[in-house]
Amino acid sequence: MINFDEEVARTVDYLKRGKVILYPTDTIWGLGCDATNSKAIQRLFKIKKRSENKSLIALIDSEERLKDYVVEVPPIAYDLVRNAANPISIIYPGAKNLAKNAIGSDGSVCIRITSNDFCQALVRDFGKAIASTSANITGEPTALIFNQISDEIKNGVDYIVQLYQNELKVPKASTIIKLAVNGQFEIVRP
Repeated sequence: MINFDEEVARTVDYLKRGKVILYPTDTIWGLGCDATNSKAIQRLFKIKKRSENKSLIALIDSEERLKDYVVEVPPIAYDLVRNAANPISIIYPGAKNLAKNAIGSDGSVCIRITSNDFCQALVRDFGKAIASTSANITGEPTALIFNQISDEIKNGVDYIVQLYQNELKVPKASTIIKLAVNGQFEIVRP
């Protein structure tokens, strides 16, 4: 049986070396890499066959880390995160401390505070945000479970997390909300 802590440590090692991982998130399986490493992000886009002008989600492990990546966190953000029934990704204006290609052309960043035990441990032990996107080739259906992920994706990454591959729960992509500095927001993806 795979040891949870050893798997977290092994995956962190790949992230620290600028590698791209295939891993279970609190929503669906994702492609991930160091959100501060532009070369790793470039490679993630190449594996996914995605245009670099599309944004990614940065996964963090706690509300406290928001201030590390957002210039000014509107107070309503904390209410949205704390009261969300499902995983919620929020687009914040004023991104900082991330690779340029992890930031939207308008200077924004989409961040999700993960509630998944594995992702929380991964981000905590890695010490930085993880750039994340769904584990599918652009334009193809999103893989909801591990067995739906294409061989092209599996063969393109540097490491595949060995946990939760046989889970059959049908997860859902996160709700995405775009937030303005003044606290106004709009739902981008319900």
